[in-house]
Amino acid sequence: MLAKPGFRLLAPRLKPAQQKVRKAIFPVGGLGTRFLPATKAVPKEMLPVVDKPLIQYAVEEARAAGIEEFIFVTSRGKDAIEDHLDHLQGLESTLLSRGRKDEAASLNTWLPEPGKVTFLRQPEPRGLGHAVWCARSQIGNEPFAVLLPDDLILAVTPCLRQMIRAHAQVGGNLLAVMPVPRAHVSRYGVIDLVMQHGRLIEASGVVEKPAPERAPSALAVIGRYILQPDIFRHLEEAEPGAGGEIQLTDAIARMISDHALHGYRFDGRRFDCGDKLGFLEANLAFALGRADLADGAAEIIQRYAHSHAEPAAETGTVSSPPPAPANGAAIRA
Repeated sequence: MLAKPGFRLLAPRLKPAQQKVRKAIFPVGGLGTRFLPATKAVPKEMLPVVDKPLIQYAVEEARAAGIEEFIFVTSRGKDAIEDHLDHLQGLESTLLSRGRKDEAASLNTWLPEPGKVTFLRQPEPRGLGHAVWCARSQIGNEPFAVLLPDDLILAVTPCLRQMIRAHAQVGGNLLAVMPVPRAHVSRYGVIDLVMQHGRLIEASGVVEKPAPERAPSALAVIGRYILQPDIFRHLEEAEPGAGGEIQLTDAIARMISDHALHGYRFDGRRFDCGDKLGFLEANLAFALGRADLADGAAEIIQRYAHSHAEPAAETGTVSSPPPAPANGAAIRA
């Protein structure tokens, strides 16, 4: 257990079981400018990690956590997301007629139940807080989850399921957090740690993108939240914050007098798929985690790593990767 000097170490304040978290908001209206030109015509949430788009991983995580209603806040040019969350009878029938049952099943088994998906438009890009506020009429008076598909999490127990279990104990607002180098805190919202008990962290505040020397901790908020519906009132009144946008973390900070704030250090590995290298790493990690791809992926990685380590024959040239072994034997990384 960790605590700031002057604070006693106590067990987290447990509360009676909270209202069930049934609804989730997926803010998917971003422009994806860091992936241009790929995102000129394809939503960034539809970029694939191995053979599934990012949005599908987020939906599958939410379903595994018991989410029943799925609310997508989109923008112009995001029709492919809606299409992906629909049935494609012609393709399914063709696959079944050819005996490709597994591929046909992969199209639909992960989809939410009919009537449980809502699409809303965010008319202009005014930040994450504004995107969440756009979904206010769909939430009502119950706690809800927010998932950012850019943050892809590889975990044995899905991150949101871990959080919902923790939220049943402590209530209030619960944010997924992870430690980051202090030099990187200006990229994130950062919680002000009071006390840590296991994976739960009691917090006294949250600051959006602080300078490293002013950050209250090095525990960064990543794209999984469980929030109380009171947040919509604070978002309604919010002024633009960091980056000139309506920040979700600013509204959360204003709720602390009425609702407990906790961070949750989830068990898993997070990949920033809004960043090119993070996206590349996610593809490698998820491929290595699959029985049908692990050996081949490890071989490719080792061949390219070996090639990269070799000096180029001439200035400005790049060595070609060596050919695969003639016998096709897999090389373990």
